[in-house]
Amino acid sequence: MGKLLLEGCVDSYASALAAAAGGAGRLELCANLCIGGTTPSPELFLQVRQAVNIPVNVLVRPRFGDFLYSEMELREMCGSIERFRLLGANGIVAGMLTADGELDETGMARLIAAAAGLPVTLHRAFDMARDPFAALEEAVRLGCRAILTSGQAASAPQGAMLLARLHRQAAGRIEIMAGSGVKSSNISELWRQTSLTSYHTSGRCGTAQSGMRYRKEGVSMGLPSLSEYEAWQASEAEFAACAAALRRIEDTQADL
Repeated sequence: MGKLLLEGCVDSYASALAAAAGGAGRLELCANLCIGGTTPSPELFLQVRQAVNIPVNVLVRPRFGDFLYSEMELREMCGSIERFRLLGANGIVAGMLTADGELDETGMARLIAAAAGLPVTLHRAFDMARDPFAALEEAVRLGCRAILTSGQAASAPQGAMLLARLHRQAAGRIEIMAGSGVKSSNISELWRQTSLTSYHTSGRCGTAQSGMRYRKEGVSMGLPSLSEYEAWQASEAEFAACAAALRRIEDTQADL
């Protein structure tokens, strides 16, 4: 068995540092993780890339919501990919679907062309596809390097059965990476159920409270369900616990 990968999904400089210090082997950098992630700013990417010594992949997603994009949104995504490629991104994370829930092969081909050889991960748009097995084959044909997926469930532990089937179908042609709800408390069991070698986590164990002493009640800048005075932040300790669990698996397999 090869080395197991722990990828940190982060949307801030502080979270990137925590993930790297805790043992993440790679980062997926985004913005607005609380709404599933959107494209980060080039400035944040440069801050993170200069601060960590692990590869940084970049999520390219122009907005919250579905994965059916207009021509102008697709052009925006291609432009973002080209910009991050020139800035030194290790890889790109993106995805598009058709209105009928199939992988948008034409749009994906344009995104992959914009990446110009950078590895492309098909993100969790895959989990909204009508037929995951057909979508996997389409991703292979397009040349995607990996698929980030929860097994089309609310979380990877709930989708473990499908993740295992996808791993068998992939047969080494494309990496299947478990994401959503991956924690130190379940990562070992996920490996036992799926045999996957890549795991994606935000490493979040709570929220960071704002330093604001004055707090205006009854006013929301965004989703009313989200507090303006707390932020999601990665826990170095949680990343360290996930990394330790994966090392124990590696050590156990090496002894067999």
